[in-house]
Amino acid sequence: MTAADRPAADKDAYVPSERRLARERHKRARTRRATAVAALSTLVTGAVLFFVVTRSPGWDRTKETFFSAHYARVALPDVLEGLWLNVRLLVVCGACVLVLGMLLALARTLRGPVFFPLRALATAYTDFFRGLPLIICLLLIIFGVPALRLQGVTTDPVLLGGAALVLTYSAYVAEVFRAGIESVHSSQRAAARSLGLSNRQTLRYVVLPQAVRRVVPPLLNDLVSLQKDTGLVSIGGAVDAVYAAQIIASKDFNYTPYVVAGLVFVALTIPMTRFTDWVTARMDRRRAQGGLV
Repeated sequence: MTAADRPAADKDAYVPSERRLARERHKRARTRRATAVAALSTLVTGAVLFFVVTRSPGWDRTKETFFSAHYARVALPDVLEGLWLNVRLLVVCGACVLVLGMLLALARTLRGPVFFPLRALATAYTDFFRGLPLIICLLLIIFGVPALRLQGVTTDPVLLGGAALVLTYSAYVAEVFRAGIESVHSSQRAAARSLGLSNRQTLRYVVLPQAVRRVVPPLLNDLVSLQKDTGLVSIGGAVDAVYAAQIIASKDFNYTPYVVAGLVFVALTIPMTRFTDWVTARMDRRRAQGGLV
């Protein structure tokens, strides 16, 4: 069949030019070459590190103390059982941090002299808890609150440690929310007001949706940090993954349970980190295409 005999639809179909096909072949070849170089570089780096570590003078002792397969098998069930406490703390404290952080951010962005006390209190709160080291906040609350012997106040180290995490992280998250709220251009508020929306409706339907969307990546980063810091509640005696590893390590003076606990936390953190990267890249692409305000 000649070209003249082909249907009109076939004639109108898009046919890439030879130059474009050559360019795509060049891109694919360059991608394959980059992948091969990256894989080779990774293998060489891994081999060098393995050689340096395993040929070090104290490697045998280090291997026995930190990387014992026997102690890893013994510690893993208890560490996983303690990890469940860390996961529950992450879920509950994460939700409380988001709510309290948003309230603090809204208090700091209120306008008008009548709201000055709220703004001052919110500012003092965020300044204090962002400056106070988390470990000191945990010690003060876990050991200080029970020392007061207040009626009806819990002495559970898990609840008190969770409260300390919420107090500290809500200060950081409040600043993230505030940055998002203040990044919305004032013309957005003016446009909403010109359409007849009240201040509350403007905040609810115009400002907050844009602000929250812009700060999703840093919020996820804060949740990743919170996930790791849930292990600090062990200083009060709560048996989480870290304290479970400490109990086993103190019996046999072998530190492999700590390595197991660390690897478990890393395995739990990596999916959330990759999700954060994916969300960030997706939002960057949409912003570059003009899909986000």
